[in-house]
This record gives sequence, C-alpha cells and structure tokens, in this order.
Amino acid sequence: MFCQVILGLGGFGTGHFGSGLLRVKKARVIFGPGQVNSGFGSHSDAVVQDNFGSRVSLFRSAQSNPVAFARSTQASVDFQPSCWGDYFLHVIPLDEATKQEMEEEIGNLREEVKKELLATVEEPTKQLELVDAIERLGVAYHFETNIEEILDQLYKTYLKENDKYNLHHVSLGFRIFRQHGFNVSCDVFKRFMSNEGFQDNISNDIEGILSMYEACHVAIHEDDILQEALELTTTLLRSLVDQLKSPMADQIEHALHQPLHKGIIRLESKHFISFYQQNPTHNKTLLRLAKLDYNLIQSLHQMELRELVRWWKGVHAKLPFTRDRSVECQFWVVGCYYEPKYALARKILSRMNMILQMFDDFFDSYGTIEEKQLLVQAVYRWDYSYVDQLPKYFNECYKTLLDSFVEAEQDVEKQGESFGIRYCKEQMKINCEAWFQEAKWCKSNHIPTYDEYIEVALVSVAQTTIIIAAYLGMGEIATKEAYEWVSQNSPMPKVVKACSIILRLMNDIGGHKFEQDREHVASSVECYMKQHGISNEIQVYDELENHVKDAWKDINEGMLKPYAIPKALLERILFLARVTDTFYKGRTDGYTFVNETIQQKIASILIDPVPL
Repeated sequence: MFCQVILGLGGFGTGHFGSGLLRVKKARVIFGPGQVNSGFGSHSDAVVQDNFGSRVSLFRSAQSNPVAFARSTQASVDFQPSCWGDYFLHVIPLDEATKQEMEEEIGNLREEVKKELLATVEEPTKQLELVDAIERLGVAYHFETNIEEILDQLYKTYLKENDKYNLHHVSLGFRIFRQHGFNVSCDVFKRFMSNEGFQDNISNDIEGILSMYEACHVAIHEDDILQEALELTTTLLRSLVDQLKSPMADQIEHALHQPLHKGIIRLESKHFISFYQQNPTHNKTLLRLAKLDYNLIQSLHQMELRELVRWWKGVHAKLPFTRDRSVECQFWVVGCYYEPKYALARKILSRMNMILQMFDDFFDSYGTIEEKQLLVQAVYRWDYSYVDQLPKYFNECYKTLLDSFVEAEQDVEKQGESFGIRYCKEQMKINCEAWFQEAKWCKSNHIPTYDEYIEVALVSVAQTTIIIAAYLGMGEIATKEAYEWVSQNSPMPKVVKACSIILRLMNDIGGHKFEQDREHVASSVECYMKQHGISNEIQVYDELENHVKDAWKDINEGMLKPYAIPKALLERILFLARVTDTFYKGRTDGYTFVNETIQQKIASILIDPVPL
C-alpha cells in the first residue's frame, strides 16, 4: 500500500543529476600527475598556497557584504524535494526474537542446501543448474567457496563433454563460467548455428534460446558469433512472448527489458523468486532460504537507510541548494553490494556519494566562477582553519566534506585500512578541478570536440572516486596495491575507464533534453555533433550507445582471469555499471527524474518484503 502512495506523490526531481548517484558530468580537461589544466597552476602545495592567497580579497568581500554575496550565489535550478518524504525515518527494526529466529532457520537451511550442492557432483548439468539457481536467488554469498571449487571441476568436464549438451546447458555453462572468470571460447555455439541463423531444430527450443540470449551479454570483443546470436535470439523472443503463457512469457518479457548480466542482484533475485516458485521442480529448501534471507537483509538495509536519511536531513537543512536523493543513493549503493558483511562499506559509500552529489550540485548550478574557485582551492588545502573563512553555504559544504572524511577514517581504522582515505581525498581534489573546468566552459559557452570531452569526462564523471570509496570498509582485501591500480590516470585501467564511459554516456543521453533547456555545459551529444558534423540527435544517441556496448565488452574482458585485483574488488566495478544500466535504461535519467519505474524498483528492494 505504501508503494501506491509513493507512486501517487507528485513532483519528481527536476534538477540535473548528471552521473546518477553523483551527477558528475563536469570538466573537460585531463589532469596528469603534477599538473592542473583548470587555470590555477600545478598540484604543488606552494602553487595552491599562492593561488589561495590571491583570493583573500574575495573572502573579505563576502564577509563584509553578505547581502551582495548572497545575491551572487543564487542557484540556477530549483531541485524538487524527495518523493519519499520522511517514510524511512519511521521504519521500525525487526525485534530481536524474530531476527534471531530467522537467522537460526537460515543457518539450518544453508547447511541443507550445501549438502545438496555437493551431492550433485556426479551430475554436471544438475549441479550447474543448482549453482545458477543459488546465484539468481541472491544467496550465493553463503556458498562462495563451494561454488568456486565446483566450477573449477565442472569447467574441465564442460570443455571435454560440451558436444553432448543441449543449447540450454551450453549457454548456461558459458554464461556462468564467463561470469566466474573462465575465458570459454564462443566456438561452443557454432554447432547450433547455420549460414541462415539457427539450425532448424533450434527455433522451437524456447528455454535454450532464452539461455543463449542471456549468455550473449557476457561477450567480449572477439565474440562475433555472439553479436549475431544476440540479434537472432532477441528477434525470436520478441516474436514468441505474445504466444506464450505465464510464467515463461513473463520471464522472457523481463529478460528483454533487463538482461540478467546487467541487472542489480537484489532486483533480479526478487524477480527470480517469483519465477522459481512457479517451477514445479523447484528446490523447496533453497526457495525458503532465499525468501528468508531476502527479508532479513532488507531489514538491515532499511536500518542503514534510516541512518543515512537522518544524517542527510541535517546536512540538507544547511545546504538547501542541493537535491534530496538519499533514498536513491542507498538504492545505488545496495546495487554495489548488499551482503551483511559489507555494512560498513555501504555506510561509507552512501555518505561519500551524497558528498559528491552536494559538490556536483554546487558546481553545476550555484555560485559564480570566482566563488567556485574558492571552494576548489579550499579543498586542496583540506584544513579546518579555512571553514570560517569561506562564505555561508560554502563553509557548510566544505565542513561537511571534512567531517565526513574524518568519520570515514575513524571507521576504517578499526579494520586497519585507513590508508585508503588518502586515495579518496586525492581523487576528490581532481574531481573539483574537473567540475570547475566544466563550469568555466559553461560560462564561456565553449563546446569542445568529442575527443576533448571524453578525455576529461573520465575525470569529471567521478566514477574512479566512487570505486575507491566503495573499497573503504571492505576490509583487508582492499590493499594499497588495489588502490594504486584503480587510481591510475595514465593509462586508466580499461575496466575502470569502461565503467566511467557507461555512466557518462548513458547519463548524457538520458538527461540531454533537460540539460539543454537550461544553462548547462555541453554534453557528449553536442560534442559528438560538433566533431562529426551530425545534426540528427537520434543518430548521435545510437552511435554513443554503440560506445556503451563496447564498454560493456571491456568490462566483461576485465572480469576474466587472471584478475588484475581480487575478484571481490573487480565486482564492485561491474556492479556499479549494472546500477547505471538500471537508472538510465531507455534513454531516461531515472535519478534526476525519479520516475515510476525507479520508484517501483526502490520500493521492491527497500520496502516490500517477499511473501513467505
């Protein structure tokens, strides 16, 4: 019932939120080590000190004439309030007795499922299907070690006996092995293809076609056969969906809207629970485990969100120019990781993302160029002594940044990994430079070429900052070597670059109409038009979406063994790309304009439990 009330609330966000969780769509210059292209010198402390000192008169002017200063800092956009109101402030936690009872039953069910998983060792296809069900139901984190060991063994059998498997099992194995880092050759599909497409006996194999469609989304650049197969399976499934009955018709319709590999785990497991329980051969123990586990984790996420909303409510009261998107932020973070063991990481990342949003909104729609430069230089000093020197709103913005990093550092120190904070700070400084540069471009109505734009957009989109922040609180697995790898600028790791491209371009397309109806820096759409002499916006959308498809192949390639950094860290990059796909699907900006579809998805994860 609450979901219906929420969907009935008016006033979706009308402000621009460029990158989704962090709007971040600013700047257009690339910053290498030791240089700044934003107009105020190198990264050295001496240069920053000098430039900062040159702006003392601006500080004094603001303090001595606050009325004039306030007039100069009016926001250019009025952001709409959150459509969720104070609902999450009043969520009641599970009582301890109920929680304990659920945890005990989950523990018992987990052991039963583990026994069944190990008992299927002599039946490869059955074991593969059970692994698939466990993963799609969202409970794989209980069996990580078991699943990896099983797949190590199955992989050998799969390669040797592949010819005796049907299309469904070949596709299922291909997708699962690729998702676990095994570089299986797409040649396994050749025997199902002919010069005209599929072999004649394949077109009626609905289960096999659906499985192959899902497998096509783990393609890398060399997988030409999968591109052809994706077009064929998509066409076939669209033609079949109206001829089929539920639950298969519903499952196909959902897959066409949201391919499994690009979907948020919590959303996809919620959907799959409803499909799985309609299967007469479903594993009752596994289904019960999935339902209980889903609801228990949802209660944890609700309490985390309650704390985030409470914290943000205090911040937002002092900084009303920024948008109120704490609920959408938590949804984004849950898409990055949902497991109970990452509770601290979620707390840190959600606050860091709100900080990024706050700064992005400031640079995007608030203040003058001179005032924005003040904040950039203050961030470079990273010193509480400058809080009182900054004008109202700027000092609150700056103090919130410093306070949040202090708290995050205290939290991660308990895990012995506080060194990660330094990398996050440095990336935040780079982001500020980029946002400031974009503000200058906007002020001068400058439209760079697409090549100039995309080089800098990899900085301004702040995806690297999000990834680094995502590692804070993950424990000892997040090593200095991992932070160093993610922080590389020249060259940027391919998988990090791909994740940034997906976020930037999908956001640009989704928010293009709104952005150009107000004063805003040129996006990739305008820049691409300028460089390639194209006047048709739809054609540009199509071409940019091809860049997104290529970026997904880069991500899939980066997830193959040998891993550049531990798999758990690489998965955050993959999962962040999945969240982007969810928010910006269909050339819409579901973060800026929290549409009905996004509201339903948020309610599904953070409000509505699974019926037991």
